[in-house]
Amino acid sequence: MIQQIAFVLTLAAAVFIIARRVGTIRKNIRLGRKPLADDRPQERLKNMTLVAFGQKKMFKRFIPAILHLFIYVGFLVINLEVLEFVIDGLAGTHRIFAPYLGSFYTVLMNIFEFLAVAVLLSCVIFLIRRNVIKVKRFWNYEMTKWPRLDANIILFTEVILMLAILTMNATDQLLQQTNGHYTQTGSLFFSSMLMPLFNGLPENTLIFIERFAWWFHIIGILAFSIYITYSKHLHIFIAFPNTYYAKLEPKGHMNNMPVVTNEVKLMLNLPDANPNPAEAGRFGAKDINDLSQLNLLNAYACTECGRCTSECPASITGKKLSPRKIMMDTRDRMEDVRKRIDKGEEAFADGKTLLNDYITKEEINACTSCNACVEACPVMINPLEIILELRRYVAMEESGAPASWNGMFQNIETSFAPWKFSPADRFNWAQENK
Repeated sequence: MIQQIAFVLTLAAAVFIIARRVGTIRKNIRLGRKPLADDRPQERLKNMTLVAFGQKKMFKRFIPAILHLFIYVGFLVINLEVLEFVIDGLAGTHRIFAPYLGSFYTVLMNIFEFLAVAVLLSCVIFLIRRNVIKVKRFWNYEMTKWPRLDANIILFTEVILMLAILTMNATDQLLQQTNGHYTQTGSLFFSSMLMPLFNGLPENTLIFIERFAWWFHIIGILAFSIYITYSKHLHIFIAFPNTYYAKLEPKGHMNNMPVVTNEVKLMLNLPDANPNPAEAGRFGAKDINDLSQLNLLNAYACTECGRCTSECPASITGKKLSPRKIMMDTRDRMEDVRKRIDKGEEAFADGKTLLNDYITKEEINACTSCNACVEACPVMINPLEIILELRRYVAMEESGAPASWNGMFQNIETSFAPWKFSPADRFNWAQENK
């Protein structure tokens, strides 16, 4: 009874903390000004199924994709065993499903153990890639001490949790041989390999190790669930809504500003122009409340894998731009604003803005708008959209675009092309090359 009460209190505390944090993230996303689009649901479901659930874009890099797939499938399937943990914890039972599933329970447990070992080995390889081989994209300048530590914490935690499962099963199998109160599970291949480590130990010691491993695993799972809501690994859950609400337009599509489009239509006397347009408001984005809710959802979906930055031509050629940093900075700004709100302070009165204090003009001006980052992202994040909104603000609100850009803008306005020549002369090259 004491164990049941302790388990209920632990579970309730974890659920409360997670629910509160999820509420905070939802409020942060709603700081954006344009709601999430939910049109064309069939296409959105297809994206979510193929990209988030099916890991489609991960397989552009085969080896890490296979390792990630083991962790992903392990996360999904092994958590089915956690369901048994929860029921046992609430009911005070032990392996409650075993008597009902019979020999199929043994098959399931062997599958779980295979995945546990696959997850363990994959995490070890990822740790080696990050800390020994030092894959370049994990060591960019924006990957400071905390982002690197965050990744290592997650990987170490998964290794330890998988070892806890195998230890629990190994000691449990030994207890099945000596104690008739323990439900028979049948032979479990991987955990039986650990049984020699515990052979000869007194029964009370085996019981203690088995119970300790059980509690360690379930508390570890709950603690892990809380931690990832503050970590880049929130993508485990956010990837699904992010791929569902992602833009459906072709990657080259850029969002127009309706007020500017309407102004152009008025100038051209087009019939569908609105003669009494609404107040223009701010052009582009200076802070997170000028971005769309999808942009902010993207920031929480970012796992900091760096595929976007590794394929960004500006970054490759040494420019001060990392699409990954754009997403990390946007998320950091949201968290800083939320801290002020929680303290009862005015959200955006800290004298800081996303532009300049988090993301510099040098960064956004280095972007070529090539969409390489958008194509590279495994979960359909769009850093380019944030960059374009920040550049719009600089160009249209501050008139702060580089001088060469201003010349181009003027040419487009007067000559309808980036080059300074009359539209009437545009086809002269064809005449000269007859």
